[in-house]
Amino acid sequence: QVQLVESGGGLVQAGGSLRLSCAASGRAFSSVAMGWFRQVPGKEREFAAAISWSGRFTSYADSVKGRFTISRNNAKNTVYLQMDSLEPEDTAVYYCASGRTGGPRSDYSDYDYWGQGTQVTVSS
Repeated sequence: QVQLVESGGGLVQAGGSLRLSCAASGRAFSSVAMGWFRQVPGKEREFAAAISWSGRFTSYADSVKGRFTISRNNAKNTVYLQMDSLEPEDTAVYYCASGRTGGPRSDYSDYDYWGQGTQVTVSS
């Protein structure tokens, strides 16, 4: 069993920054990829970013590329999402997910454990 706990969400003005954290426990954190997804009420959960088990490879949705940065600290069992130049369209609940494999994949089905989510609200 894997437990994922997100933190760092909140309210920020457009153009501002937030840093999300996700603390993991229960499985060898350093052996699997980690991802961040987001969801707006009434819409499907969408991929935002992913990072390989080693941190060497990353993947981003086009909508966040150049503004968001995913990173991980395997010694602390934590993955981060640095979000800069935030836009109102980034408003969503952000979920951390643990991958089934080591590669940074973008499909929802490639992840088998999920956190409870943290709300990010960007005001215009």
